[in-house]
Amino acid sequence: MPRCLSVQRTLVTPPDREKFAVRLERKHAHYAQAGCKYTVFEETGLPGAFLEFFEAPDAKTLAKAHASAPDRVLDPARIYHEVELP
Repeated sequence: MPRCLSVQRTLVTPPDREKFAVRLERKHAHYAQAGCKYTVFEETGLPGAFLEFFEAPDAKTLAKAHASAPDRVLDPARIYHEVELP
């Protein structure tokens, strides 16, 4: 089944890490409730540089989750769909 996702890069300064952790928990709960998967990766060589992945079974579900998200997504219209490989 094809999937859709959005990606967002976020830079967090050391003093803001605790606040960011709270935001991550809130986002994770929101996207799970909306039928989406939310994962976050931190760059190994650059602490504080995060990639956030928002994944859903289809673009409509993802767009709806972004629209009601607790934190603004920088470019909610930029949604990628999975390419099926042979």
